[in-house]
Amino acid sequence: MIAPFIDLLSQNASHAHWVFFSLLMLAGFNLPISEDLVVLSSAVVAATVTPQNTYKLFAFVFMGCYLSDWLSYWIGRVFTPWLRKRKLLGKMVDNRRIVRITRFYSKYGVSTLLIGRFIPFGVRNFLFMSAGMVRMNFFKFIIIDGIACLLSNTIWFTLAYSLAENYQIVLSYMKRANIIIFAIFALLVFGVIGYKFYRKKKGSNPTTL
Repeated sequence: MIAPFIDLLSQNASHAHWVFFSLLMLAGFNLPISEDLVVLSSAVVAATVTPQNTYKLFAFVFMGCYLSDWLSYWIGRVFTPWLRKRKLLGKMVDNRRIVRITRFYSKYGVSTLLIGRFIPFGVRNFLFMSAGMVRMNFFKFIIIDGIACLLSNTIWFTLAYSLAENYQIVLSYMKRANIIIFAIFALLVFGVIGYKFYRKKKGSNPTTL
């Protein structure tokens, strides 16, 4: 599916940077657009069609990724009060849950954002929205996320650019890496939940002598 998209952009290379930027901004609204595939596509177009615009394409892609994170943050921050007023959705952002998330970010906020930037399948957007939900300091958020965003974009863009003629190989490795990262993240989450459930169950059933 990615080949026709790259061919279309190659035929309209003069506007490609705006297309990539727009797609990434839409991803900030939680639309099902793969940020990683957009970065890969931009690098392939830069290497095979418009090498003279490589830095422009990278800059637009980076800013698209970065600003879309800001969107996710502010969606979480602005719409949380509205969600609380809704009977069904309000359960997702009740006070106890907000308190737990706030405590979590106060302890692991930096590492969560740095690592979360590499977790695909909507997880990164959820983490950014939750950072806004608990009103994490915005300046701190954009500094941490900026570092992580620059690092992840540089890695994927450089790799795809250097192997542009065989970008399907990069796509294959990217998919595998995303699946592995997501699987590790899921295992950690379920592991923590399982451990807490075990501790709670053990505490509610003390051993009697």
